[in-house]
Amino acid sequence: MATTDTVIEKGLLAALDLAAEKPWSEITLAEIAGRAGLTLQDFHRVGAREDIVEALDGYFDRAMSAEGVPEESSARERLFDVIMKRFEAMEPYRAGIRELMKFRETSLTHVVRLPAHRHATAAWALASAGIDDDTGAPASLKRIAIAFVIAETERAWRREKSADFALTMASLDKGLRRAEDRLGQLRRFTGRKPSTTDTTDNPDKGEA
Repeated sequence: MATTDTVIEKGLLAALDLAAEKPWSEITLAEIAGRAGLTLQDFHRVGAREDIVEALDGYFDRAMSAEGVPEESSARERLFDVIMKRFEAMEPYRAGIRELMKFRETSLTHVVRLPAHRHATAAWALASAGIDDDTGAPASLKRIAIAFVIAETERAWRREKSADFALTMASLDKGLRRAEDRLGQLRRFTGRKPSTTDTTDNPDKGEA
């Protein structure tokens, strides 16, 4: 029998495939199992439709660390690289993801959990970029700032029409620069030392 993680992951990919064809509200667990090549029994005490929706962010978060920490560059550049890997991994499932996102934003069960998912995504982005320490600013504040950036970028990605991610990349770059500036202001206020890759006090460092 497949492991719990395998069942949920296969179920998620099958659900995204189905959600590209019809509204999530019309999709049953039995349909998901069939599309995934599993039986309904495989999901017994493993997960239901709600668990599949909850698995969405975590599944694509892993893409950020798939290639390890990017080569030495500014913190902002490394964050940009790893977060874009997440959106690139999401792209083949765009239609299904948009449908699941639309559903969870109207479901009280799921919408109350969105902040926790955002926080977890931000934490993994920072870890994947090798900047999940407390240098420059407390890691807890970094997570809050990056969670906001990712949420804003996700909204841009959902509106994206260009094959080259122009809107998504512009939103991410703008958000990261703004977050860097705000954290830099906090660092100067608290007297914290900058990290070796911080670009706040040297805007030309690390520029593309």
